Amino acid sequence: MAYLEVSGITKKFGGLVAVDAVSFHVEQGEIVSIIGPNGAGKTTIFNMLTGVYQVDAGEIIFDSKPIHNKIPQDIVKAGMSRTFQNIRLFGNLRVIENVLIGTHIHTKYNFFDSLFRTPRYRKEEAKLTMEAIEILQSIGLGDYIDNYAESMSYGAQRKLEIARAIATGAKILLLDEPAAGMNPQESEELLAFIRSLRDKGYTIVLIEHDMKVVMNISDRIYVIDHGKKIAEGLSHEIAGNPKVIEAYLGGASDDATD
Repeated sequence: MAYLEVSGITKKFGGLVAVDAVSFHVEQGEIVSIIGPNGAGKTTIFNMLTGVYQVDAGEIIFDSKPIHNKIPQDIVKAGMSRTFQNIRLFGNLRVIENVLIGTHIHTKYNFFDSLFRTPRYRKEEAKLTMEAIEILQSIGLGDYIDNYAESMSYGAQRKLEIARAIATGAKILLLDEPAAGMNPQESEELLAFIRSLRDKGYTIVLIEHDMKVVMNISDRIYVIDHGKKIAEGLSHEIAGNPKVIEAYLGGASDDATD
């Protein structure tokens, strides 16, 4: 069985079938892209993977364990974490504080320890702080530890959001439009950064509109249109697929199920 096995997942909103029996798989250490025109259902798939939406049919198996319809916190604890198309950092907090927010899902102290700052609390916080520093240093943000998130460049903020996802203990990262709003140079830097994450052992699934990014980084690509999977394959296979070309030329407008 694949590291992430998605089988026939379906999501309906009233009479609208947003995702219709979609299946795909991701092997450990791969970079897999899910693409499609606006309104295709890509973000709805991410929301089902991460427990934001319940799955109406089908199943999701991650690391040999079923995770469909679990609450988001349990899915994060299982090793799956995501970023969002719109950056969701705490701009008025320092860089390291944003990363520490990710580490706190695994804290080993209770409310009493936190309230009275017990030795267990202080020891655990020191450990988590060192972990956060190591993560930031490992992805090239070590010089920004004490900066406020809102003062960073757009590309650096994207990296910080990924760092916070890593801090949850993630083994698989779901990146929602990581290149959104980036100029060509920032996109090139993002490509190198995502490859470096794969080299560090992370498995990556991404939704992306920037086809240059997708074609240059993906081990495999799945194409979604109107909630259905219409194609899958390698970059060169997808680029020349008539169904894919037709879907993009006649792509739907933005809607809530994208």
